[in-house]
Amino acid sequence: MSDHPVSTAAPRVTVALVFGGVSTEHGVSCLTAGNVVRALDAGRYEVVGIGITRDGRWLRLTPEQVAGLQTRDGRLPSVPEEGTDALLYRDGDTVLLAGRDGTTLVDPVPVDVAFALLHGSYGEDGTIQGQFEMLGLPYVGSGVAASANAMDKERMKQVLSAGALPVGPYTAFTRQQWDADPAACLDAVATLRFPVYVKPCSGGSSIGITRVTDPDAVTAAVEEAFRHDTKCMVEQGVADVREVECGVLEGPDGLRTSVPGEIVMHTEGKFYDFDAKYLPEEQVTLAVPADLDEEVVARVQEVAVRTFEAVGAAGLARVDTFVTTDGRVLVNEINTMPGFTEHSMYPQVWAASGVDYPMLVDQLLQQALRRRPTWR
Repeated sequence: MSDHPVSTAAPRVTVALVFGGVSTEHGVSCLTAGNVVRALDAGRYEVVGIGITRDGRWLRLTPEQVAGLQTRDGRLPSVPEEGTDALLYRDGDTVLLAGRDGTTLVDPVPVDVAFALLHGSYGEDGTIQGQFEMLGLPYVGSGVAASANAMDKERMKQVLSAGALPVGPYTAFTRQQWDADPAACLDAVATLRFPVYVKPCSGGSSIGITRVTDPDAVTAAVEEAFRHDTKCMVEQGVADVREVECGVLEGPDGLRTSVPGEIVMHTEGKFYDFDAKYLPEEQVTLAVPADLDEEVVARVQEVAVRTFEAVGAAGLARVDTFVTTDGRVLVNEINTMPGFTEHSMYPQVWAASGVDYPMLVDQLLQQALRRRPTWR
């Protein structure tokens, strides 16, 4: 008989963190990955990093490398340009991550679940979710259709309107439509009340968004939006509203909503843009929980759940709303992969709801493991 005690500890779950990417939100994604890996319980989870460079190369990174991704001197981190190529593939019933040395696979590791922390195109738009589905690999967050529909703001508003959810006035047009007949596009914009917000239709983190108060400035704002996407959306600004966001989290007992949080800007005419979201010196306050009447809180939470269900989301989402002075709630958008940085709203509203950052990450991974890809 052996003198050594038999371990009854459960084996660690191997998590593939995928981050970086080719979108304009590369740095935000890297910052999020650093936050997540530092929050994971090393006794329960083993992390393998897949960093996607700005030019689309997949590299294998150690947990230590991922944990080191932090903002320094006001600059967001990025995936290193050089390293060992990463290959995610299926062998029998197992999905493996291996390095690649020429034509040789190096150190293949079985992967249990994927957590794609990619923001923007080719990350939260259903593309990588489709790859996980084809591999039969469980993953955190929404599936292909929900991710794609939530990413395209025009499609999202169409889905929400079909579900009888309140959305504000807008118009949208493609680069091709703009080039063929800019006057018609400008005529559509002219039906909206100014100020308007001109944005890439499938962008995120407020990149490429312009607040326009003068009709003569629309053309420049549209061209800026087209720098980031092939479709542009113009939304009518809503006067005298409060920007209130609510987190939705899926668990074994169904959907839960967080306490709402409010975005409070301290500069007149300023909106919650990229710098305000990710650079802490920007003059913005995230009021968590938001100072709202109980009836309005319940209304925001109800709209958040209905929005989540309307797009067919899974796992998590942040639903952004406008609350009017008379207590009405309008849906601005749903984000199926909200930021997880220390300054992000989603972790903050859940912390205020009793779910701290490590608990939140753990619950998301456990929910993903319960929801196997459909064909397996």
